[in-house]
Amino acid sequence: MERIEGAAVGRCTASPYLQPFTLHYRQNGAQKSWDFVKTHDSVAILLFNSSRRSLVLVKQFRPGSLAAMDQDRPRVLPTTLPGSAGVMFELCAGLVDQPGLSLEEAACKEAWEECGYCLAPADLRRVATYKSGVGLTGSSQTMFYAEVTDAQRGGSGGGLAEEGELIEVVHLPLAGAQAFSDNPDVPKTLGVIFGISWFFSCVAPGLGPQ
Repeated sequence: MERIEGAAVGRCTASPYLQPFTLHYRQNGAQKSWDFVKTHDSVAILLFNSSRRSLVLVKQFRPGSLAAMDQDRPRVLPTTLPGSAGVMFELCAGLVDQPGLSLEEAACKEAWEECGYCLAPADLRRVATYKSGVGLTGSSQTMFYAEVTDAQRGGSGGGLAEEGELIEVVHLPLAGAQAFSDNPDVPKTLGVIFGISWFFSCVAPGLGPQ
């Protein structure tokens, strides 16, 4: 992972990804307000590579994990940071922001762009749809599962350079997946923890011996 330089936190005045709002309302007669962010819905996909008997995750630098505000003033972070300071393990995922694409088509698109695996919507199994970040946003995420092989990997993945993505594909062996999930020192999303738990509950019992 490349080193990160010149990091500083400032106010976001315009973004194609999110919009801040304040909701004013009455609850049981009491006047209240709540700040929230409007964002796109998203998809995530848990991939199991049966050729390697591994779960496929992605690892990338997430600027938001470093960001912090000192009241109303932008906070200047250390001049140079190792990329590992903001690296997060995640499921392959992406926003649903292209009109006309179904959730399944969006998930297949992300599997190709981020991980290099060629999938069709029929290859996907829908796991769950849930709300993410309900204290900040009401967007939904839909998680899919798919089994893949090395033969289906026709690209290197890594994300789209034009969108600033720099993604590393990680093949996590099943033998160490539960310990990986349980380790609090490994920076990971809740989706990874849920995905691994679901896999061992719903998929692993039907797998043949290693």
